[in-house]
Amino acid sequence: MGHLCFDLIKHSDGNESSSYGGIFYSVGALANLLSPNDLVVPVFGVGKSDYDSVIALLDKYGNVNTSAIYRMNGPTNQVTLTYGASGNRIECSRYISESIPIKKIQPALSADMILINMISGFDITLEVLDEIRMEVREEQTPIYLDIHCLVCGVNPDYTRFYRPLDMWRRWLFMLHGVQMNETEAMSLADEVRDETVLTRQVLALNTKVLHVTRGSRGSTIFVNEHKQVKRYDIPAVEPEKVVDATGCGDVYAAAYCVEYLRSKEIHKAAQFANEAASFNARFPGANGIDSLSELRSTLV
Repeated sequence: MGHLCFDLIKHSDGNESSSYGGIFYSVGALANLLSPNDLVVPVFGVGKSDYDSVIALLDKYGNVNTSAIYRMNGPTNQVTLTYGASGNRIECSRYISESIPIKKIQPALSADMILINMISGFDITLEVLDEIRMEVREEQTPIYLDIHCLVCGVNPDYTRFYRPLDMWRRWLFMLHGVQMNETEAMSLADEVRDETVLTRQVLALNTKVLHVTRGSRGSTIFVNEHKQVKRYDIPAVEPEKVVDATGCGDVYAAAYCVEYLRSKEIHKAAQFANEAASFNARFPGANGIDSLSELRSTLV
C-alpha cells in the first residue's frame, strides 16, 4: 500500500520522461518478480480521470488483483523530480492524496507479507499502522515499511524538505523490516544523528532488520544476532549504464519481499534487492519495470 503518483522526471542532461510512479514501482516490481501463480493486492486511490488507465495497466499482469484500488474525488498525486548534474534531486509534490483509510486496507490483510511504502509520507496514518499491526499479530504476518517521505514536509511551493518524524519509535515498532536511505536515516530524529545509535534503538523496538540504502554504494542491513547488533554491507551491483535512479528504492523493497517470502533468509533477500534496484537504474522512470521479469529466473 502507498500512494500512486504521476511522475515528470527532468534529467540532468536536459531530457524529460514521464510515467506512473510511486507505489506503481512496487506493484510492477512485485508482479514481474513473483510467479504468475502468486497474487499482488495493491491498495491505493486513483484520481477519477486516471482510474481506467491505471486498472488497464495493472490488469495486463494477470497476477495483480485490482479490487482494492479505489477512485478518489481529487486528482492523482503529481510529482516533478528534477535531477542536477551532481545527482542531487529536487522533488515537488502537488495534489497529495488523502491517507488510505483502514476500511480499504482490511480486506487485503490476509496476505503472506505486507509492504507499506510511504511514497508521499501521508499514505497511511500512525493509527492505521497500529490497526494493521493488531489485525495481523496472531498470524505473525511480516510487515515491511519503507520510510521514504515519512520524514519529509511540504513547502508552500510544493517542494519537499527533510524534518524529524514525530513519534518515530511508534512508527518503527514491531515490524519485520524498515528501509531508509542515508539522508532519511539522519533526518529521522533530532536526538539520534549517529547511524550506530539509531540502529540499536530501531532493533530494540522488536523490529528484525534495518535496511540503509546507499545508492551506488549498495546497502547495509543491521540485524540482532544473539543479542548483538550485526552489520552486513552489501556491495552494489553496477549496471551497464545508469539512466535514472528514480524508483530504485521502491524496487529494492519489493525485491526484498519476494526473495524473503521464498527463502526466509534476510541476507539473501537483501542481496537480491540490491541486484533488482541496480537493474531498474538502467531505465527512465517506470518505463522499464517489466524488464525485471528477466531476474525471475535467478530465483532458484
